[in-house]
Amino acid sequence: MPPQGSPERRRSKAPPPAAPLDFGPAPKQVSHQTHKTEPSMKHLFQTPLYQTRLSDTLNTDELAATCLSIAEDDEAGQQWCDENDFPGYTSYASLDDLAWRMPIFKDVARALDQHVASFADTLHFDLGDRPLKLDSLWINILPEGGIHTAHIHPHSVISGTTYVAMPEGTSAIKFEDPRLAMMMASPPRKANAPEAFQPFVYVKPSVGDVLLWESWLRHEVPMNMAEEDRISVSFNYGWAAA
Repeated sequence: MPPQGSPERRRSKAPPPAAPLDFGPAPKQVSHQTHKTEPSMKHLFQTPLYQTRLSDTLNTDELAATCLSIAEDDEAGQQWCDENDFPGYTSYASLDDLAWRMPIFKDVARALDQHVASFADTLHFDLGDRPLKLDSLWINILPEGGIHTAHIHPHSVISGTTYVAMPEGTSAIKFEDPRLAMMMASPPRKANAPEAFQPFVYVKPSVGDVLLWESWLRHEVPMNMAEEDRISVSFNYGWAAA
């Protein structure tokens, strides 16, 4: 036995190595890069314009001839146009029974009923059991140089026009942004701005087309620069009484 205090006595057994500590998975590196969030964009208060063919079976040549024949015979309408400095002819103030007078206008009214019902669905109108009904239908004939200044259609819900004769070079219909009166300090729009941002929009329909819009939308027909007559049939739909 070795003597006490000898080097061999003082030497103790080394402890086993400690197990490595488990800190779990290494933390993910956190990126300090700023992520750009794209702004959302909503389009509020839409102004729909409905455009399609009025009918695949309606004879527009026959309709044009009928419009011209009525204009020639309607002395009351001619007198109203003269007294009110209306260029050309309109039956607006003189005849309210075109669908009764001429069968082709009954066909026009029947086709319009279908389009207006479809447009009303698009507008999400809650009509209940009171459908929209045709309450006026009239002829417009604008000769060369004729215009129809900006206007709306009061006391109506949906208005529109179907186009009977649109000679080359005749005027389009011009629609006005209904918010113009509220744009008190707004700068002008860029010339190449999208159509939805323009203050005025021109639409050039073809013969046989029908356009529908809500009656509060201001519109006009600029000067007819064609030598031939520009012929159209306009109309109003109102909400039937309870």
